[in-house]
Amino acid sequence: MVTTLYGIPNCDSVKKAQKWLLLNNIPYTFHDYRKDGLTKTLIETFIANLPWTELLNKRSSSYRMLSEQQRQSLNVQTITDLFIEFPTLIKRPLIIHNSNYQLGFNIETYKNLFSL
Repeated sequence: MVTTLYGIPNCDSVKKAQKWLLLNNIPYTFHDYRKDGLTKTLIETFIANLPWTELLNKRSSSYRMLSEQQRQSLNVQTITDLFIEFPTLIKRPLIIHNSNYQLGFNIETYKNLFSL
């Protein structure tokens, strides 16, 4: 089984997810959006599995820093470049386990995802 956790290390939700995975002895790979980077192909994979509107973190400071014009013109074509430029626009954590994609950290969701 392959599990990858995407996010940034200083995010509280990512920290909670990492702690939960460790406590439940679930091996995973951590992909730091900033350090490891994002590619167009990777983001297209995310969008193929989750609607871009769900991936978009409207509570982030990156979203608030976008111009009004950028916010008004958001769509599946424009969001990919913005996600690459501003990785914190993506909700965290994003976990992929055996081709199942989950956004955010929720204990019950994780229990179901890992059949615990």
